[in-house]
Amino acid sequence: MNESVAIEDKIDGNVLILLIKGRLDAISSIDVEKQIFDFISEGHHNIILNFSEVDYLSSVGMRLLLRTTKKLKMLSGKLVVCEINTNVMDILKMSGFDHVIEFAKTEQDALKKF
Repeated sequence: MNESVAIEDKIDGNVLILLIKGRLDAISSIDVEKQIFDFISEGHHNIILNFSEVDYLSSVGMRLLLRTTKKLKMLSGKLVVCEINTNVMDILKMSGFDHVIEFAKTEQDALKKF
């Protein structure tokens, strides 16, 4: 795993919650995507990404969100991203991702979407 990012995972019912810590840049996003797709391959099709500790999101990080959303939709699953800081949310909104990806204010709000 790239040293600029770490992932902590936990399960709440049938939802996998991944706490992403660090920067989702061009290098780390590839590692994170592989790890998320490994979880999906293991049968986790309802996923929350907690971004409370993500301080940077590159275009490759945005692609990761898009690819994960598409993959989960094909498997009748769902992705919700929560606890996004203002700077990262501004990037997502400017890119139109607020119309493509489901967001929630808190982890508890995200859990209610499943």
